Order: sequence, then C-alpha cells, then structure tokens
Amino acid sequence: APSLDTAASGSVILKTEKISAMSTQTTPNSLTALDPRKLGDLHDEYYPQVYRYLRYRLEDERLCEDLAAEVFLRLLEHLHRNKGEITNVRGWLLGTARHLVQDTLRGKYRRPTTPLEEHEHLSNGATTELDLENSQDHQRVRAAMQKLTADQQHVLALRFTQELSLEEAARIMQRSVNAIKVLQHRAVDALRRHLEPA
Repeated sequence: APSLDTAASGSVILKTEKISAMSTQTTPNSLTALDPRKLGDLHDEYYPQVYRYLRYRLEDERLCEDLAAEVFLRLLEHLHRNKGEITNVRGWLLGTARHLVQDTLRGKYRRPTTPLEEHEHLSNGATTELDLENSQDHQRVRAAMQKLTADQQHVLALRFTQELSLEEAARIMQRSVNAIKVLQHRAVDALRRHLEPA
C-alpha cells in the first residue's frame, strides 16, 4: 500500500509499491514531491483516467482539462504539505475529481459566457443530418445524467468510463459492494426513465 515518508532532506516521498492491480502501466516505486520525472510518470499514467471521468460528468472540454490539471495540482499540494497517507492514488485522484465536479455543478468554477452571435465565424452552419441527430442524442443523455443524484452520476462514471469492478468502485466510494450494485441499478433505471419519450 502507498505511504508517505519524509526523507532526511525534508522532501515528501510517496511509496507506491502496490498502488493498484487495475493499473496497466508501471507506477514509480516512490514519488518525491520535488522529482519532476516521477511526478511526470504518475501524471502520464493517471491523467487520461481523470480526464475521461471528468468528460463523462461534464460537457465542456476546456473545463475538463482545467479540472484535470487542478486534480494534479491538489496532489502536489497534498504531498508538499504532508497531509497524510494516500493508500490508493487512483481513488484519491478520482475522489478529488468528483469534488471538483460537484463544486463546478454548484457554479463555483463557472466560466463566463459570451453571446452566440459573437461566435458566428466558427461555423458556416453546414452540418449533416447525422451530426445533428448525434448531437441531439448526446444532449439528451447529458440532460438526463444531470437529473441523477451526484452519487448515481459518480457510480456510473466509475463503472462505465473507468471500467472499474464493483469492488474497486465500492472502495473509492467507501461503500459495500452490495450498496454499489443497488446504486448502479437505480442509476441505470433512473437514466432509462429520463431518456424515455414523454
């Protein structure tokens, strides 16, 4: 299990001997807050997962990129301040992403918007019927997802974008496997109801 140690120089070290069986790449055996190469390896391995989770929950690509970067900045702050042990790096990163999504949905990180007329130069208006239909389907699914509870959205994101097992999702959400099964079942049912034509 990962643990934090303080080296003689005072730098924080994250030992990650057995971070996760879910990981497909090799995670560094130790991570020093001041070692850019090891931090880069950690970033390279987990950034795509964090970004994919955020994209599943939020529509704005640029906002997702910003929030993914914020997740890793918070990891650096955590390591720098020696705030305690991280027993599951992936879980910690996805948990932090979840909190940022919740803050975003509350309007804390809302971007200023500009009128549509100011963006007329971006498209000549020529879209195929299929593009329009796909866009409308995508918007319907996004709108239906927003009607789910935060926990329902979170479990769907973990199970379907991260492809986590029930056990892994339970560990991240700090619930029993049975509770995750029930939550996922209810989330899928609710999503289906919201997507049915009225």
